[in-house]
Amino acid sequence: MAKNKPQVPEDVASKRLQIILPLLDETLDPARLIELKKKISEDSGLSYRSISRYYAAYCQHGFAGIKPKQGYQRQDNSLPAHFPDVVEQAVLLRRECPSRSVADIIRILELEGAIQPGSVHRSTLQRHLQGAGFSAKQIRLYTQKGMTSRRFAKPHRMMLLQGDIKYGPHLPIGKNGAMQQVYLSSFIDDATRYMISAKFYDNQRVEILEDSLREGIMRYGKPDKIYVDNGKQYRSDWLKKACNRLGIVLLHSRPFHAEGKGKIEAFNRRIDAFLAEVALNKPKTLEALNEALALWIQEYYHKNVHSALDGLTPEVAFKSDKRALRFTDAVELREAFLHSQARQVDKTGCIHLNGKTYDVGMKLIGRKVEVRFDPTWTDKVEICSKDFAPFFATLQVIGEHCGYQRQLPLSLSQAEATESRLLSGLKQNKLKHRSPDTPAIQFRNLGGPLHV
Repeated sequence: MAKNKPQVPEDVASKRLQIILPLLDETLDPARLIELKKKISEDSGLSYRSISRYYAAYCQHGFAGIKPKQGYQRQDNSLPAHFPDVVEQAVLLRRECPSRSVADIIRILELEGAIQPGSVHRSTLQRHLQGAGFSAKQIRLYTQKGMTSRRFAKPHRMMLLQGDIKYGPHLPIGKNGAMQQVYLSSFIDDATRYMISAKFYDNQRVEILEDSLREGIMRYGKPDKIYVDNGKQYRSDWLKKACNRLGIVLLHSRPFHAEGKGKIEAFNRRIDAFLAEVALNKPKTLEALNEALALWIQEYYHKNVHSALDGLTPEVAFKSDKRALRFTDAVELREAFLHSQARQVDKTGCIHLNGKTYDVGMKLIGRKVEVRFDPTWTDKVEICSKDFAPFFATLQVIGEHCGYQRQLPLSLSQAEATESRLLSGLKQNKLKHRSPDTPAIQFRNLGGPLHV
């Protein structure tokens, strides 16, 4: 095989000059210069750093600055005539031990006499192994443990919802106007990328998940499945019970595997653009922030063509889907979203729940009851007991005069009595077991005068 003629430094410098020539336009501003460097990097295959280095050297020293260093000599890249057989043996060595390095492969080939020492460089063999599909990175794709994620999409709307909670901005809604973190709870339709529900809250408790999910179901009906991560909000007993009552399958992604929820993660990245815009308005309240979010979703996100919807917008894709929506009545929805906790009724006929006190009544003093409530509206709670029909208890109201006598129910009121039943029982028992009193000595039976 004929050897290639080594390039002289002037030839190398000329090629570098041709590459950076578009950057020498003095009318370019810094932003345009950066964009042009990136484009040249993509077209030429050189790194952005190399192009920047050539440009800086030329600006400082001219043509001499981009010449290779003195003593430069391009290495001979000639390969042995039997190099295809060498690559085949290298592939076999890599297959025998996937963790074997290229340097070790070359060493083995040299020891076996397949190549002369120093005739094959590591970078050369690495390049040919990669072309054959046996680079270290390519091998890891097949040997690494765990499952990979493939893109998927449901064929129709409301077959699957993806949910997530994202950290939002800080608002002056804390005590005395202190800045406080807010959180976005959202659900997106997997098939159409339509936002079923999205709203900011001042906390990240399970109640925000309940509120956003219920709002979405009230508007668009029940989904077949819900796909969420492993956060404690999504692992709560309440969510499991609510999904079971509504006939919804609850799915959880694998831990530390965010790419499984790609649709909602992509929406969260787009929310960053909204947050940058709304920051210019400097919202002071949650209401103002949520109004801006609803406007952005309805008038911008839903009306923009989505790349994964074949030229359709999420709004058109969702509304044109022929699959019928499954709505639920208000009673079923309320029952599904109620929370339940057990409480002991104290001696004043009250229970305590989440820092609030409710009047239950004297009839349940000392008993355990089931308290069913909606966390978003706690003015009333439902009290369930096995001995009484369910009823609603209201918040305890402490008035100006609180020392009043409670009216006991009829079943617990004091019965009227005309005599003591205990004393009467003792008297009857005494009479029942009493024997006639007979004196031990009768003086009239003694003869003679009676002297007392």
